[in-house]
Amino acid sequence: MTRTTLAALTAGFCLTLHGVAAQAATYVYVSNAGDGVISSYSLDRDRGALEPLAKTPTGGEVMPLALSPDHLHLYATLRNEPPQVVSFRLDPTNGELSRQGAGSLPASMANVDVDPSGRYLFAASYSDDLLSVSPVDAQGVIGDAQATLPTGQRAHAMHASPDGRFAYATNLGEDQLVQYRFDGASGKLSPLSPAAVSTPSQTGPRHFVFSPDGRFVYVLGEFSGAVTTYAYDEQSGQLTALGTATGVPASSKLIRGMAREDIPAGDDTPRIWAADIHTTPDGRFVYISERTRSRISAFEADPDSGKLTFLRTTEVEKQPRGFNIDPSGRFMVVSGQLDDEVGLYRIAPQTGELTRVDEAPTGKNANWVEIVTFD
Repeated sequence: MTRTTLAALTAGFCLTLHGVAAQAATYVYVSNAGDGVISSYSLDRDRGALEPLAKTPTGGEVMPLALSPDHLHLYATLRNEPPQVVSFRLDPTNGELSRQGAGSLPASMANVDVDPSGRYLFAASYSDDLLSVSPVDAQGVIGDAQATLPTGQRAHAMHASPDGRFAYATNLGEDQLVQYRFDGASGKLSPLSPAAVSTPSQTGPRHFVFSPDGRFVYVLGEFSGAVTTYAYDEQSGQLTALGTATGVPASSKLIRGMAREDIPAGDDTPRIWAADIHTTPDGRFVYISERTRSRISAFEADPDSGKLTFLRTTEVEKQPRGFNIDPSGRFMVVSGQLDDEVGLYRIAPQTGELTRVDEAPTGKNANWVEIVTFD
């Protein structure tokens, strides 16, 4: 064998090793409020398997999570006193989380999210009827909340528009979404006119997502188990209701839900109790979770009109408060607050049907799921 041939073979072998090492790494993070840890996993998409990696202490009752736009930081919200958000650095090579610092929040928060620039964290407080904005420094660490805004009853989620020029929040207790213009330089929020748009009566708007192309907003009703589609006007920021599709079939034998604190003592009537909503990266399918019957419901989304068509429901982990879809759109991870495992489901690309392919142990009161891929 000549030196030239040996060198070529060696170079090819090194390239092969490099190619293996360079394969996309996908990590899953699940917050566990009951024991105050974030469980992390590696998702092997070739095998359809979840491998437990670590349990990272947070120092409190950890619930809502959010990823920075560059996916190098994970933000974990603690709902005990004093409420705060903890910043973790995410290691792309192994998924390890390293604590960087913590910023104070004005109240217990039901939901947090980072604006597209990565410079601000939005938060919504259900218990205190307020929204807040926190700064994120150049190292990706969140500071103390710098702005607090009163809002309608039982705020539940707050997100920016894809271009970062507007922001919206649900008021579960008033069947509305409030609308703001967002100044990315100062972090200031200014109400639009009108300042809010309505959802159908007794919906209890909870979580919402933008369609991947940014044209539509899908709003989940906690009490109805239905999703209302809104058209998003990127010039004015205004939302316009287009229609509503239910995700809870009559066969579930559930009546319309209500706020848990409003249910009379001793009343155990089975009620709709919807929780989370996500869409596949291609925008073709929308999914919601319903906790009373422990189901995930699937809709097909019309790319032109935003209309949703109910497809089916699938039984999942017990009381699924949170779930998420991996960036490839091939897998869903579901957590159950009353389950000691998280489930991994394969998503059929043509039908959106879910098939459970693996599970992994988790902590107590698992409730929030974030998934990130590094190419």
